Amino acid sequence: MKVLKSPCFDSFEVKGSKFLCYFEPLNINENVRTRQEELRAEHFKCVHVVYASRALNEFGQIVENQSDDGEPKGSSGAPALNVLRGANIINAACYIVRYFGGTLLGVGGLVRAYSNAVNLGISKANELNLLSNYIKKESYYIELEYSQINKLSYILDKLNIVYSKDFGANVVFYLELSTDELEELEKELIDLRLILNKL
Repeated sequence: MKVLKSPCFDSFEVKGSKFLCYFEPLNINENVRTRQEELRAEHFKCVHVVYASRALNEFGQIVENQSDDGEPKGSSGAPALNVLRGANIINAACYIVRYFGGTLLGVGGLVRAYSNAVNLGISKANELNLLSNYIKKESYYIELEYSQINKLSYILDKLNIVYSKDFGANVVFYLELSTDELEELEKELIDLRLILNKL
């Protein structure tokens, strides 16, 4: 499975209709319809904002969504989703904004156009090196005294582990770790006598 690291954009034209493809990372808790409405407001003269998305939930299941947004049923959202499935991409959404050019494309033409839009987004992501293999990560936290912040920060930076901090009576570090990162970090924490807790 592949994931998208950051957003990218591409566009093309078919018989006067413009198709703008916004290919973006997606978290399972994000609402694709919110982004769809943002794009509709941004492109207020467009006729459709079609989308397809795939995101992994906390149970390891892929949740899929798609919308034809007024295009003939099955002519746009479903083909777009099929391209994402075929490329085995998760935690991503593709939004396709269409400006009508005066010529009807027919169902077959729409299927080709919307499939092409997603393929273009994927090609652009590959060209910019934005797709990477999915690595399952789990959430952990470490609570420590202020005097240990620098030591732990040094270790996490050395291991290239991303973290966030919360300051209270003690400091809490929040981490997302793969199995390999977990093993590496546990070795380093022995000397500091710090406990890694699962969220």
